[in-house]
Amino acid sequence: MATAAPAAATANPTANRAELLAIADSVAREKLIDRGIVIEAMEDAIQRAARARYGAENDIRAKLDPQSGDLRLWRVLEVVEETPEDYYKQVDLKGAQKLQPGASIGDFIVDPLPPIEFGRIAAQAAKQVIFQKVRDAERERQYEEFKDRVGEIITGVVKRVEFGHVVVDLGRAEGVVRRDAQIPREMHRVGDRVRSLILRVARETRGPQIFLSRAHPDFMKKLFAQEVPEIYDGIIEIKAAARDPGSRAKIGVISYDSSIDPVGACVGMKGSRVQAVVQEMQGEKIDIIPWSEDTATFVVNALQPATVSRVVIDEEESRIEVVVPDDQLSLAIGRRGQNVRLASQLTSSQIDILTEADASEKRQKEFVERSEMFQNELDVDETLAQLLVAEGFTSLEEVAYVEADEIASIEGLDDDIAGELQSRAGEALERREAAAREERRGLGVDDALAELPHLNEQMLVTLGKAGIRTLDDLADLATDELIQKKRPEPRRRAENAPAREADKGGVLAEYGLSEEQGNEIIMAARAHWFDEEPQSEEAADADASQ
Repeated sequence: MATAAPAAATANPTANRAELLAIADSVAREKLIDRGIVIEAMEDAIQRAARARYGAENDIRAKLDPQSGDLRLWRVLEVVEETPEDYYKQVDLKGAQKLQPGASIGDFIVDPLPPIEFGRIAAQAAKQVIFQKVRDAERERQYEEFKDRVGEIITGVVKRVEFGHVVVDLGRAEGVVRRDAQIPREMHRVGDRVRSLILRVARETRGPQIFLSRAHPDFMKKLFAQEVPEIYDGIIEIKAAARDPGSRAKIGVISYDSSIDPVGACVGMKGSRVQAVVQEMQGEKIDIIPWSEDTATFVVNALQPATVSRVVIDEEESRIEVVVPDDQLSLAIGRRGQNVRLASQLTSSQIDILTEADASEKRQKEFVERSEMFQNELDVDETLAQLLVAEGFTSLEEVAYVEADEIASIEGLDDDIAGELQSRAGEALERREAAAREERRGLGVDDALAELPHLNEQMLVTLGKAGIRTLDDLADLATDELIQKKRPEPRRRAENAPAREADKGGVLAEYGLSEEQGNEIIMAARAHWFDEEPQSEEAADADASQ
């Protein structure tokens, strides 16, 4: 190797100037690093060898001229007035003026040293120094080359397979396709050419680690950009992508030119374009869907080939309820829940699939529950309670705080009835609040918590049941632990749909508090931590007497 040559030349005292420069040029070309770095490594190796020869206590410097190859060696001494404290790095004024006429106190002077001859140990040490410097420079060059290429597709050759991870030779560096970043059931052999996405470049002690992926949705996006000129030119954009690697994928596309069909352009003549991507992804089926700004329309498209009857969107919970005909349920869910799972990823929302019968049953159940609640809380007959529910009222708060005209405008009601209903709703809410207050106190929740912003008595009961009863208990929580929304278990009607445990959520997740409100609650609970301790009268008197 060319890197062995510098040590050999350094070890050989007869090596001439041209040989040193030739070695530096050779190493720089082979390792693709700057020639000055190699020269610097040689100087460092010579300095270390000289310190071993003359004593490590000396401040010895070496300089190799990159043009002529001349090597100079010297030690640096500080000029002091009296007897030096450190004879290796200091010299008195009289001695300094012998070495350098005109030297004055505080100057640093140069004491030239004769060239040294390297012994076996010194040569080995110099060799290691040069190797390390060159290796560090090579790693830095690799990192700088690849750190700005994250998101690109790169082609390499499989170098080896270790514990399921594929190490790929990228020419000037190595990358790794981890097991979880590979397409399932895909086999790689040494020498195979493989295309992959540069997912991440990490700077580590042992050198830059280049992580590659063939399973990431962006890999599919970049493949389409290579096969479809309209995507590369920005005429068509892939707005969303979701993959079940090795099995199925969905992409949402939009065209910024009304004369170009985005789906047709991605499919290509006789499917040539999409088939090129499918082959690279080991036969993964790809659904190309027209993207729409209207969420409901996009959901209907995303669930193709199933037919959708109705879409209900809950923006606060980021959930979408989709109603399908009974005979379309299995198709909408897909094998092992694949179709609805990919559609959920594509829309970034939780999608629940219901049949017409399920949706009707759910609506009827909600209608009955709300009607009974209004009957009991407002002390009205069944007809009036059902009328309120039919008009869209779902809670006592809506009845109590809505504009009275909105209630009076309901057919069969007038201003007097509207006022009475709002009065009864307010009284019912007060009864609830009083009952919750008693329950909260029974749980031992401090009254100090009731003074915090955005919290009502029912929330305090929930906190008490969770063991949060003091300001310190609440102050110890993070905002996510308090208000993070629970992701409910999606409804499934297919026996082979995979089960998924619902996320736990925060203590007050059910109340729909915003992140800003959660932060205000936590900070208000922590406020007493920063209050100054009141000074006792005895301590104050003692301070005054002093």
